[in-house]
Amino acid sequence: MQTWSTADAPRGTRAAWWNALYAERFANVTFSPACAGEFQAELALGTLGPLGIARIRATPSAIERTSAHVERGGSRLISFIYVSQGSATFEHNGNTTDLRRGDFTLCDNAAPHRLHSRADTELVVVRAAPDVLRERIPQPEGWCGLVLSSGSLFASAAAQMTGELSTCMEAGLPRRYASVAARNLLDVLATAFGLAFERGTTPTPSVAARRVAACRHVEAHLRDPQLSPTQVAAALHVSPRYLRMLFQDGGETLSAYILRRRLEECARLLANPLWSRQTVTDIAFGVGFNSAAHFTRAFRQQFGTTPTAYRRRSLAAAA
Repeated sequence: MQTWSTADAPRGTRAAWWNALYAERFANVTFSPACAGEFQAELALGTLGPLGIARIRATPSAIERTSAHVERGGSRLISFIYVSQGSATFEHNGNTTDLRRGDFTLCDNAAPHRLHSRADTELVVVRAAPDVLRERIPQPEGWCGLVLSSGSLFASAAAQMTGELSTCMEAGLPRRYASVAARNLLDVLATAFGLAFERGTTPTPSVAARRVAACRHVEAHLRDPQLSPTQVAAALHVSPRYLRMLFQDGGETLSAYILRRRLEECARLLANPLWSRQTVTDIAFGVGFNSAAHFTRAFRQQFGTTPTAYRRRSLAAAA
């Protein structure tokens, strides 16, 4: 990762120097320090497969992207913003949210927004083209400006992975792992945001806990060919009817969830260079499928291509 700091700027023109550098290197915004004379900031930039990763540290400031900034053009990007230190207020898409340490939000650079930090703050920003995110989040724009609090399901896992990847990149992450790490990070982030915002209604704590338990059981036994809704219900000591009720608000049955997760796991392994010596059939059977023909049909329906073509394209892109 490359790093720039206001320590390199003349003290009297530090804010102006920083705004020019930040616009050139990262994003066209305006920093307005709470105290210009004491303003300090640092920017570290790197790439992780299709993702841009940035770590931003600054003393209290307002960071604003106006309509004028948007009109100047540039690539459209959507960012996950993770508050690793400090706190801030974020205004975007008609939403005003308080962000605290451990929280996430989504930001679309095609729309004006403003982040106002009240203390020394460190942000980790993971940004990608909209088409990259839509492979996992169909309409990421709808969640921009909402806060994924640190106490949400999977938020702690997303926070830990985001922070550790940023640190690893600064230390030097081997290039061959970049694409795999990027996909894993997006999977965790998409899961956390999906669990927080996809459901139309908020379940009771007991229902939410049961659903989480069911999902955890599926993840732990995904490779078991005998895994089924009936088996999950028996393991959780609930009736199959009650289990169906747990998933009805999500718009996806448990059977569909199991199939989707198996297909996603197969796709992840097919795209991983470390699994390139394994045949497509070996991977499918290793993830719980017991019919190659069924796997191929389901995979094509989910991803719009055959497993072999998907693997070839993914490995070529990684190379």
